[in-house]
Amino acid sequence: MTRLLLLRHAAHDLAGRALAGRMEGLGLNAIGREQALRLADHFHGDDRIGIPQVLASSPQPRARETIAPLAARLGLPVSIAREFDEIDFGDWTGLAFEAVRQRDPEAWRRWCEQRSQARPPGGEAFEAVAARTRAGLERLRREHPDQSVLVVSHADVIKASIAGVLGLSLDRLECFDVACASLSVIELYEGGGRLVLLNATVAGG
Repeated sequence: MTRLLLLRHAAHDLAGRALAGRMEGLGLNAIGREQALRLADHFHGDDRIGIPQVLASSPQPRARETIAPLAARLGLPVSIAREFDEIDFGDWTGLAFEAVRQRDPEAWRRWCEQRSQARPPGGEAFEAVAARTRAGLERLRREHPDQSVLVVSHADVIKASIAGVLGLSLDRLECFDVACASLSVIELYEGGGRLVLLNATVAGG
């Protein structure tokens, strides 16, 4: 069995306000940098979670900045897991939620209510996001049997991963939250998996 620790990156200036997507150069803000520094203490002090043996990250700067202090403390390398990259929001990249709603009301409604059929203009279909996360989960399970793997990723990507394990419709992702610097834990075994922890505070706000 592989224990997968899914950590959402720490805070940045657009979190909760806009679709950051794959904006170049978007790193953590002061709160996020403080959260990242607290991560190492949290993992060393929580026996329920344990200390990860393998570290991986989305290629986005905010994810890599989040994991860097813990990696330094553990002396572990961080591999780039592109299956857990942020969504390519295409024409919506960098836009505030309200701006997207006013610009593309029907597409935004579909994104919020029918995620399984949604695709931002010029961007990535959410079903494709879900497919790559499924592939990423299976790869990590296969490559790291009986190990604990920490992956730093993004809210909707983590939600898609959890939905895949639970057999939950992608249209139901608005029913639960994945906050900045929160941890969700799933255990993967051949043919399935189970959710152990959801949206737990890791480093405070």
